[in-house]
Amino acid sequence: MKVLLTGAAGFVGYHVARRFLDRGDKVLGLDNLNDYYAVKLKHDRLQHIESHKGFRFRELDVARRDLGEAIGPEGADVDVIVHLAAQAGVRYSVTNPYAYVDANVTGQVALFELAGQLPKRPPIVYASSSSVYGANDKVPFAEADRTDSPVSIYAATKKAGELLAHVYADMHGIHSTGLRLFTVYGRYGRPDMAPWLFTDAILQGKPISVFNNGEMQRDFTHVSDIVAGVVAAADRVVSNPEETAPVYNLGNNAPVKLLDFIAAIEKAAGRQAIMEMKPKPAGDVLRTFADIRLAERDLGFQPKTALEDGMADFVDWFRTYNRS
Repeated sequence: MKVLLTGAAGFVGYHVARRFLDRGDKVLGLDNLNDYYAVKLKHDRLQHIESHKGFRFRELDVARRDLGEAIGPEGADVDVIVHLAAQAGVRYSVTNPYAYVDANVTGQVALFELAGQLPKRPPIVYASSSSVYGANDKVPFAEADRTDSPVSIYAATKKAGELLAHVYADMHGIHSTGLRLFTVYGRYGRPDMAPWLFTDAILQGKPISVFNNGEMQRDFTHVSDIVAGVVAAADRVVSNPEETAPVYNLGNNAPVKLLDFIAAIEKAAGRQAIMEMKPKPAGDVLRTFADIRLAERDLGFQPKTALEDGMADFVDWFRTYNRS
């Protein structure tokens, strides 16, 4: 099939593009290549897939209101839209909220409007986030839990994206599937996230900031497992186009304490971390924990990568990448 993939130069988007291409699908990738983090990393990701005969790339901001016109006839035969473009980062949303409204809310509207304009009215798979669960005390987090008390601007914009999906299904017949992603890590990951920051500091013998005395827990999920879920969701929404905006958790179903996560990096790096304890930042939640029974049932989603194996692979890649 032909996939319109937004955020194609991003961390998850790059890996999703590779999976589609490897199995013979065509991918039209969009990305605005913004400078929230080093643009070189985005170009390095693209370099791995731009030579593939099934891949086409367009540098475009998905939040523009004339998106369909900007894409032109290349989008006419799209079978499914996989919308992963977003302004990422919980903490940055405290200081720059407008960037999140523009990318995550206006961008969501623009993609659903685009779907309505295209000849095939393709269904959409879009990335939401585990952050929509806020400070939920009930674990594991299930899709039916309340998600109306976000604790960050980022989370609020992701919840808005889910609500917009329901509106477009009801009013315009644009069908979609939302994926609540839980802390993704792996090769070519983002440099603003803990795996990169901690690995970089530990290898250089520099201190790392450990928030809330390391008592926070995250459902760290390897990117290969997330990709399997995204591709399965795309296949399902194409085969079942009348479903009304289901949402699935994609997580590892095994939360890890921050100190245990650091220990996994220390083991892979062969070095001990220098830890500086700091208070919990505004907008961060204490724990994430995915109930993945719906994704198991409907998408065949079964995480396979253990944290120690995934972090060993990441540290190995990190060392090689930063020597190049």
